[in-house]
Amino acid sequence: MSKQSRRREALVYHAKPTPGKIKVVPTKKYASQRDLSLAYSPGVAEPCLEIAKDIDNVYKYTTKGNLVAVISNGTAVLGLGNIGPEASKPVMEGKGLLFKIFADIDVFDIEVDTEDVETFIQTVKMIAPTFGGINLEDIKAPEAFEIERRLKAELDIPVMHDDQHGTAIISAAALLNALELAEKNIEEVQIVISGAGAAAISCSRLYQAFGAKRENMVMLDSKGVIRQDRETLTTEKAEFATHRKIDTIDEAMKGADVFIGLSTADIVSPDMLLSMADNPIVFAMANPDPEIQYDIAIATRQDIIMATGRSDHPNQVNNVLGFPFIFRGALDVRATKINEEMKMAAVKALAQLAKEPVPEQVNIAYGETRLTFGRDYIIPKPFDPRLISQVPPAVAKAAIESGVAKNPITDWDKYENELLERSGSDNKIVRLLLNRAKLNPKRVVYAEADHLDVLKAAQIAHDEGIAMPILLGRRSVIEKLKAEIEFDADVPIIDPKSDEEEARLKSYAKVYWEQRKRKGVTLYSAEKIMRERNYFAAMMVNIGDADALISGFSRSYPSVVKPMLELIGLAPGSTRVATTNLLMTQRGPLFLSDTAININPSATDLTKIAQMTAGVVKMFGMEPVMAMISYSNFGSSKNQTATKVGEAVAYLHKRHPNLLVDGELQADFALNSEMLQDTFPFSKLAGKKVNTLIFPNLESGNITYKLLKELNQSESIGPIMMGMRKPVHILQLEASVDEIVNMTAIAVIDAQQKEKLAEAQNG
Repeated sequence: MSKQSRRREALVYHAKPTPGKIKVVPTKKYASQRDLSLAYSPGVAEPCLEIAKDIDNVYKYTTKGNLVAVISNGTAVLGLGNIGPEASKPVMEGKGLLFKIFADIDVFDIEVDTEDVETFIQTVKMIAPTFGGINLEDIKAPEAFEIERRLKAELDIPVMHDDQHGTAIISAAALLNALELAEKNIEEVQIVISGAGAAAISCSRLYQAFGAKRENMVMLDSKGVIRQDRETLTTEKAEFATHRKIDTIDEAMKGADVFIGLSTADIVSPDMLLSMADNPIVFAMANPDPEIQYDIAIATRQDIIMATGRSDHPNQVNNVLGFPFIFRGALDVRATKINEEMKMAAVKALAQLAKEPVPEQVNIAYGETRLTFGRDYIIPKPFDPRLISQVPPAVAKAAIESGVAKNPITDWDKYENELLERSGSDNKIVRLLLNRAKLNPKRVVYAEADHLDVLKAAQIAHDEGIAMPILLGRRSVIEKLKAEIEFDADVPIIDPKSDEEEARLKSYAKVYWEQRKRKGVTLYSAEKIMRERNYFAAMMVNIGDADALISGFSRSYPSVVKPMLELIGLAPGSTRVATTNLLMTQRGPLFLSDTAININPSATDLTKIAQMTAGVVKMFGMEPVMAMISYSNFGSSKNQTATKVGEAVAYLHKRHPNLLVDGELQADFALNSEMLQDTFPFSKLAGKKVNTLIFPNLESGNITYKLLKELNQSESIGPIMMGMRKPVHILQLEASVDEIVNMTAIAVIDAQQKEKLAEAQNG
């Protein structure tokens, strides 16, 4: 190979994707000596020389353009104060994770051991060449103002102190929508701001940018109202000092339209709320305990529009709605700074998003029937998947229009597609799943709790509020394992073979005997059977002593299914039990059915399996796009194993025309939308991205699922039982702790749905 060719190859190897161009392969090869010579010596010399010629090439040949530094000195850690750089590191690492999860931005967290402003500034300036942006975090005021001001002026990359501007941006979006609902004009409203730190100052400035009048604002610190006649005011406090002759929050709140709380807990009383104007807007954002408790506030004023910093109440002012997406937009156009225009664009995008129809997956995640713009929904939810595609473009456009973008975007459709690719749906689906379970946790019996991994999963489910575990198994073993993993929660432990459970066992046995006494079961044999943990656990669910069941970790699938079918049985209207597995693949979430139950289903069985699977897909907040798989394409084989699939599809097309399903199809055509479009343009799936595969028999479904899982190391949720009367879910042998936790969430959501269905049927 010539030197010129080698040089060109090295440059291509190190080149990075640019906005609007989706990089399909996420990593470089590194298996051979040749690969390593491109990655490092001698190949790496070529991009180094290109960057030396033009420093802007660093964005082309390195990861700088997607790398943000989260930098703190630990002097103002939320709720903890000045705890120092080392103690602040967990917070900074967590912030980095949020950047990655929500906006696919890589982060280094850096903790600087100095409280000297000049030293801090010089330290950041010296390391800035490594990064595409700087997120300042948890730096106390007033030093934070000077540090941010200087770094913004002296660096040519985006710099933002999130404690100031994050809260300001999110609360401003909420305020604009609240004022619209209250039918009030921002230029006229009286605003009380409790707190005078970095966030309060930044909020006040941003509200002014949207039209609020400084003379209509009253700011308070720990000494009371900040008045113009007070001595020794900082520059920032003097900016918002009032001329009014008032001293206390009680006086300030009289007739006020808006209260902004960025201070401390329980400083606002019901009487203060009652003294405010009609339709008061109260943002009590002190965390974890707000300036007035949500329940007290809404009980005091029916006309109140309330927001807090908490996730367990409506209208959470959460900075994660802002900083990942603001930096995403800024990085993608290589903005030299984050200016007021960009922040205001983020505010407007967030405010507008709250007014648009909410995707069903968001409703599902937050346990809502239908989220709509109104007093309890003035700001988007953090798990709203539209944030990534709406906020960064707004920020990027503002950067371009205000003249701070070095790499303007011209094809906005391509850019939006790139953002959606970045968002990835696998982890998001798991988060949504767990979040939904937490809204209404149920009693889940773990039939094999004397196995360490099962017990660990039960501990996680308990600690994270996903479920209320009931531990089934040998008491002595469970207690020993609990001690080993420091699982000290007081949760029920039940040993079916112990003397203390004899009365319960006999009562369960009698119920079982009554059900099956005409099928050769004696009362004696029923008592013997009930000592088997899966029968005992199934009966717990059957009679209502537990809401859901998890088993199968240490026993074969058929041996666990049998007691479930005997005791629980089919759901009303179901004629078939089946399972589906969800795999998190590189192309996105993929459901596969049936993977565990039906050996050779008929055409009728396949229609039932498809319908039940569609229901599960919808449970995850997704629209099912289903391919019925075969070795044949649309009648190319007349063998019964292929024609039964075609018969099932014909039935579904006739009886369920709105269901997006087609086949029979070979797997490559089902998964390659372009190939399907070119060859079979008549298909209902042409041009669609299939997310569900229905297999013609158990052999093909189970083999495919396990091959995909092992070869791609894909995260799995399942097998999810479908068609059962009660929520029972059976694990794969030796399932991982994460898989058991995910299945626990599925069991809880299944119980939630069955509970709602029963309530609807009962009136």
